[in-house]
Amino acid sequence: MSINIETVKSYLLSLQDDICQQLAAEDGSKEFFTDNWQKEEVAGVDALSGGGRTRVMEGGAVIEKGGVNFSHVKGEKLPASATAYRPELAGRSFQALGVSLVIHPNNPYVPTSHANVRCFVAEKEGEEPVWWFGGGFDLTPFYLDEEDAVHWHQQSKNACDPFGKDVYNKYKEWCDEYFYLKHRSETRGVGGLFFDDLNSDTFGWNFDKCFNFMQSVGDHYIKAYRPIIAARKGLEYGKRQRDFQLYRRGRYAEFNLAFDRGTIFGLQTGGRTESILMSLPPLASWKYDYHPEPGTEEAKLYDYLTPREWL
Repeated sequence: MSINIETVKSYLLSLQDDICQQLAAEDGSKEFFTDNWQKEEVAGVDALSGGGRTRVMEGGAVIEKGGVNFSHVKGEKLPASATAYRPELAGRSFQALGVSLVIHPNNPYVPTSHANVRCFVAEKEGEEPVWWFGGGFDLTPFYLDEEDAVHWHQQSKNACDPFGKDVYNKYKEWCDEYFYLKHRSETRGVGGLFFDDLNSDTFGWNFDKCFNFMQSVGDHYIKAYRPIIAARKGLEYGKRQRDFQLYRRGRYAEFNLAFDRGTIFGLQTGGRTESILMSLPPLASWKYDYHPEPGTEEAKLYDYLTPREWL
């Protein structure tokens, strides 16, 4: 079986380019600045080497803070977060590469969005490599327009349909389960797609077909998100809407710091902290025992923070 990491890397870099160009065009005031970085291997049980290309926009007309990060890291030993549920990976060296992004708009009527696509390969001399793909995208609105949620899920389904009629339902359900704040008993937003450990055992697909699926998900993110930005970025808002946006951003921070696998993996392996935590919003707030007034726009959001069918 042929595993071509360089082909995967080339696609991921081009995906990062395309997403940044399209988001900058939609913002209209700024470009993403580029931070190329290298992490030299140092002594330590879980040390990483490798590098990446982090792109960040702050203070744009539309995007308050956005990060689109490419990384390709290597290590001689996996951290506990990886081997705890995959003990067969113990003693293997590994490579992990992917694109991960989070966009926090200024306007509370424009949802926050997240996406990532990634590839993982673990190797041991004398044994077949272990590989898989993962990724997905999800939408976190503050003031929900149902048309946006339907459009988002239609693009999610479009990404999956060429690969089988059950693929969207499987990964839509997994997204609802994964982006769930257990301590709040609510979903982070309206979901989308989430998949992990995609390899030949999942659907019987070979490496190339799994890679093709990852590309389809990556390519459909901007098709899903850009029209929503365009439709909502000009809506007027005031202090009330801004305050609610900052309060709900607190939920986003809670999930990323407490549950997100990528954050935990990166921190446990001594990854680059600035790139790992670029997903956090620039501003957020927490209020003690806050409950929105019944019948308000703010209260309406909570009706949607449970798994549901959008199509």
